[in-house]
Amino acid sequence: KSFANLPMAFTDELDWPQFSEITGFLNSTIGGWTDSLYLRLRRRNRCNHRDLQNISQNGGSSGNLLSLIKSLARNQLLDNPAIVIYATIGNDVCNGDRDTLAHMTTPKEMLSNVVQALRYLDSRLPNGSHVILTGLVDGRFLWDNLHDRYHPLGQLNRDITYSQLYSFLDCLQVSPCSGWLTPNETLRNLTSERALQLSNVLKEIARSEKFANFDVFYMDFPLKQTAEEWHKMGGEPWQLIEPVDGFHPSQIAAAIGTSITWQKALHEWPHVLGKENPFNDQIEAVFKDQGGH
Repeated sequence: KSFANLPMAFTDELDWPQFSEITGFLNSTIGGWTDSLYLRLRRRNRCNHRDLQNISQNGGSSGNLLSLIKSLARNQLLDNPAIVIYATIGNDVCNGDRDTLAHMTTPKEMLSNVVQALRYLDSRLPNGSHVILTGLVDGRFLWDNLHDRYHPLGQLNRDITYSQLYSFLDCLQVSPCSGWLTPNETLRNLTSERALQLSNVLKEIARSEKFANFDVFYMDFPLKQTAEEWHKMGGEPWQLIEPVDGFHPSQIAAAIGTSITWQKALHEWPHVLGKENPFNDQIEAVFKDQGGH
């Protein structure tokens, strides 16, 4: 019974898409609460019920997305418009190669990859859709807040820090991000510099590119604002990182990030969220009467 959920866990790449910032839909006790763009859209209009897709992959860069995006399920003529969140977060600068800088996506490659992806979406999304491009994260946050803390494997005997874990993974050449998970401050800064360059490419695409079936917006990855909000709630920055891998955002970070994204959309792009359904209460009552189906 201990391993009954392994098949599902492996197909999800040991991630938790059902609790994620964009498509989360389940409540959880794994270390936070579930809040997501999907749940907020569903509350706004019950017609969004179960209308979600999580098209992702661990390590999925802008290049990988050119193939992943083809699994999008949307009928351009019969379906409602979609909201697409395009976010590679750090995967265009993260790799485990010895010469990590040489294997990062260049600004020219980023421009080509993203424009190709958007052109594909333009051929598949219903008219009136929206695409939000999310900038890359500043991953120096990881080392700055975790390197001298004990990893869960080392908490009992106080003998394994995240710094040691990162070095071990790098030694095995399986580090998820040699550019940020390193004691080399110069390398961490160069990695963040490239990430900023790629974010600026996304920002320029949102400013200058036009498409027939959707409008394009850009927002910075809200890590700084998330940390500030969590601090106001009495939390510590390291709690925003998933403790086992010491790399991905935690469920807490996802929930707070949702609130920040939602507020930005309400104030700057209200039409993206669609109108509230005045019959929501009646629809919810029918939904409950039918056993939630």
